[in-house]
Amino acid sequence: MPDQSLSQARTPSRGPAPEAPAAEPASGAGGISRRALLGTAGATGLALGAAGAAVGYAAAPAGATPLTSVGAGRAMFHGKHQPGITEGLQACGHLVAFDLAAGAGRKEAAALLRRWSATAERLMAGEAAPHADTDVARDAGPSSLTITFGFGHSFFGRTGLEKQRPAALDPLPDFSSDQLDKARSNGDLWVQIGADDALVAFHALRAIQRDAGSAARVRWQMNGFNRSPGTTARPMTARNLMGQLDGTRNPKPADADFDQRIFLPASGEPGWMANGSYAVVRRIRMLLDDWERLSLSAQEQVIGRRKADGAPLSGGTETTAMDLEKADAEGAYVVPLSAHARITRPDQNGGAAMLRRPFSYHDGIGADGTPDAGLLFICWQADPLRGFVPVQRKLDRGDALSKYIRHEASGLFAVPGGAARGEYVGQRLLEG
Repeated sequence: MPDQSLSQARTPSRGPAPEAPAAEPASGAGGISRRALLGTAGATGLALGAAGAAVGYAAAPAGATPLTSVGAGRAMFHGKHQPGITEGLQACGHLVAFDLAAGAGRKEAAALLRRWSATAERLMAGEAAPHADTDVARDAGPSSLTITFGFGHSFFGRTGLEKQRPAALDPLPDFSSDQLDKARSNGDLWVQIGADDALVAFHALRAIQRDAGSAARVRWQMNGFNRSPGTTARPMTARNLMGQLDGTRNPKPADADFDQRIFLPASGEPGWMANGSYAVVRRIRMLLDDWERLSLSAQEQVIGRRKADGAPLSGGTETTAMDLEKADAEGAYVVPLSAHARITRPDQNGGAAMLRRPFSYHDGIGADGTPDAGLLFICWQADPLRGFVPVQRKLDRGDALSKYIRHEASGLFAVPGGAARGEYVGQRLLEG
């Protein structure tokens, strides 16, 4: 788990499909339609007054807390890059990989990506799915929903596009600490869904699955979560299930070399990957019972940072540069040589950088009482062979954290740039 940190708000109604954009009927009490209701949502939230009730809600009693503006957040589907990469962490997430069905090829894949893109565009705008919407998210706004699509190594052989497969998509090397479940790794197609509302995220997952139809089947699916927006007094780096601030040294879009590190250039090769990125996905189980037996001091020695505020053990605040040479009175390094934060520093790895955008997960408690919980690690980079691989190799050789985690699934996906208006994601590959 490398130690690198990581719109316009408009809330259209979830109306019917584009072919029949009729207004929704008014609600019973007060006759306020959802279109009119959500149209009043703004930066300060949405109030329920004495004039009537929100669609799906009883009339608000006097003094009731108004709805917040969380649901009004909106990410854009069309753009230079796909959504779900540079946006902040979302409260709920679903990762799902598909394999093309037997007999399905390039034609079926193109039709599928066309359907998925149309659905993603509508759902991210807070509208209904194009076909047979389930109404799961009917009462919600977009809730910062993002849907991101990628292609796995096997996709290109299945579609006869081997010559278009990027060299950077070659399978990741084996790492000695891996205990990978092949059934929950890789895949022809990968979809990342994130939102700040669990029902909105599930609604998107269900729509994407239904759109797959007979063209593709689910290979694996994982669910994750992060802290909900607004639960801290100020914006701060997220904590993982070990209680550590996780993502302190993430590259930031304001960095001069951010695009160079995270995205492929518009003029690069292959051309269909212009403005795209590569996503490494790892399911990392945290051995929480073992971790929680450690003292606070021992946990901080493993990570190399204070647990309370994320500051390096060498002193300062969370953003203070780590002093790798600082020693204690006995001459030992204050930040141990095996500390996770020391090993993952970009300046200790030839400048290797990746944008981490993970979700925590919890899949229940086993018969032995141990939680199946940890991190759905997702990192973005322009070149995984220079980003993820060298850092993971170094972690493999001597990271003190390795004793308390287990890599159980893995995938690498090519994520093309964003779709222009009138295009679908991957069109330049599938129709080029």
